Amino acid sequence: MPRRPTIARSLAALERTTARLRWESGRIVLVPTMGALHAGHLDLVRLARMKARRVVVSIFVNPTQFAPHEDLASYPRTFEADLAALAALKVDLVWAPTDDIMYPPGFATRVAPEGPATVGLEDKFRPQHFGGVATVVAKLFAQVRPHLAVFGEKDYQQLKVVTRMAADLDLGVTVIGMPTVREPDGLALSSRNVYLSPQERARAPSLYRVLKDCAARIAAGQPIAATAADGAAELERIGFAVDYLAVRHAETLQPIASVADGPIRLLVAARLGQTRLIDNIGM
Repeated sequence: MPRRPTIARSLAALERTTARLRWESGRIVLVPTMGALHAGHLDLVRLARMKARRVVVSIFVNPTQFAPHEDLASYPRTFEADLAALAALKVDLVWAPTDDIMYPPGFATRVAPEGPATVGLEDKFRPQHFGGVATVVAKLFAQVRPHLAVFGEKDYQQLKVVTRMAADLDLGVTVIGMPTVREPDGLALSSRNVYLSPQERARAPSLYRVLKDCAARIAAGQPIAATAADGAAELERIGFAVDYLAVRHAETLQPIASVADGPIRLLVAARLGQTRLIDNIGM
């Protein structure tokens, strides 16, 4: 049976263990997660293992990035299964703080990101989300003090927000993005996929298919705005409630008018039943 990772539940235990890991290897890589690990998370860990000898995975369901009407209470929590999966990948340390450790009484300092956090995508529909993400990731970087951190591209706007924050605040962490991991039918892996009914799961891969169709049309010279509108209308016909289907500059996430303004990223967010799905592709 694989050896379980060391589990740190206090800041003192975290500091002791990360100090030892740094002394042993010189470099630490962090994979921040909210648990409920799936194959996509495990691929992040595999990439982390390729980048440094010592790998730390954080498991913390961050309450500050959930709005009151969102799924904080029902968000899947599978800690023992997560530990078993991380043991199989020989993760060195799991940082599993409680809410009180991350946000102790009197906590009053928050990060307010701008730039890619204020471009009218996720921030339009989840106004408090990136403030919560930026604050918790800044704290994780300060606590673990990794040299590298690995994030998935499925949450593409989040990746850009965290990358910008780490650079702007001189946090000394290199942020690495990893391409989205998908099911064989194209659906992006997500902890929230477990919420889909069998009928919804059968429709869900249409999100990726429509993105690919839109990218092909834009590459063939069709107008960007009309193509995005057509893609959103097709998803609505399939049964999605679309928040956005946007074509943006891949680095700044600002709107673009033509392929000459690229590189390009297509991003979509839509509800299927009670489940909100996001996806994106580059071109």
